[in-house]
Amino acid sequence: MFFRVFASAVIAGLLAGLVLTGLQLSVTSPLILTAETFETVTAAPSGEHHHDAGEAAEARSRMLLTGVATLASGVGFGLLLVAAMALRGAQVDARTGLMWGAAGFAVFALAPGFGLPPELPGSVAAELVPRQIWWISTAAATAVGLAAIAFGRQWWLIVGGIVVMALPHVVGAPHPPEGVGRVPPELAAHFAAASLGLAAVFWLILGATAGGLYNRFGSKT
Repeated sequence: MFFRVFASAVIAGLLAGLVLTGLQLSVTSPLILTAETFETVTAAPSGEHHHDAGEAAEARSRMLLTGVATLASGVGFGLLLVAAMALRGAQVDARTGLMWGAAGFAVFALAPGFGLPPELPGSVAAELVPRQIWWISTAAATAVGLAAIAFGRQWWLIVGGIVVMALPHVVGAPHPPEGVGRVPPELAAHFAAASLGLAAVFWLILGATAGGLYNRFGSKT
């Protein structure tokens, strides 16, 4: 069982992480670099921004670190997802894994993104600790609510799950301070939408691959 869980999670996590890293480099990283030019130009006293080899090297190093962190996150989320599948105990294949992946996307990206969308450098944001508390509470409430809706047999469990999922959004995410950020709203909206789209691709690949491998490794034991 340990090999089944570990192997499925690691392979699926690395695959989904590699795909996400490639998409980030081609889709969201250019948006981040563009946002940083607005931040730097605004902060520069002369209004001029000078590019040099040091900045290019720093950007490459940061992208490399982002890729490594994405792969590590993929494996971590894979372990979490496969462990949930194993604890559920029902038959799992690529199709059901895809549904688990969709649930993971809802828990860790979509629901928190309603109140705290992905942000670019230079965006106006609330204090970090209240945002972290709201994010964790929203993810936990979404996970509990989805479990109640998916596995509940009584109507009151389904209704309760909906209420629990809605509660963090009724309370509301922490509001940023008054003021206008340096990043144009159109660029920020583009980045938020692109980030959520990439997260959906990541979770669907992770779920389908983990479910298929979990079923395959199980048939060999």
